[in-house]
Amino acid sequence: MTDDEGVRTEAARVVDRLRTMPLTRLAAPWPPHPSRAAGARALAQRLADRAADLTGGPRRDVPDVGDAAVGDQVAVTLADLLAMSPPPGVLADVAEDLIRVRQEL
Repeated sequence: MTDDEGVRTEAARVVDRLRTMPLTRLAAPWPPHPSRAAGARALAQRLADRAADLTGGPRRDVPDVGDAAVGDQVAVTLADLLAMSPPPGVLADVAEDLIRVRQEL
C-alpha cells in the first residue's frame, strides 16, 4: 500500500480503534511502551518527525495531552504529513507502521 488513499484508510482504522478504546485499555501496558496510549503517541511522533524531515524543518515533540486525545494526535500528525504529498517510499513506510500498530492494538 503506497498510495495516499490506502494510507488514509489504514490510518482511519487505527484512529477509530484508539478513539473508541476504553481509557483503561489505553492505559494498559503495551511492551515496549508503558501503555497503549504511549505507543500510539510514539506513532504520532514518528509521523511528525517524517513531516519535519520532508520540510527540512526541526523535529518537535508531540506533547502528552492525555490518553483520551491520542487518536486525535495520530489523525492530526498524519494529516500534516499527507498534506506534504510525501513520496511513495515514505507512504509505504507509514503504511507498514500503521498496519503494525493496528495489529498490535
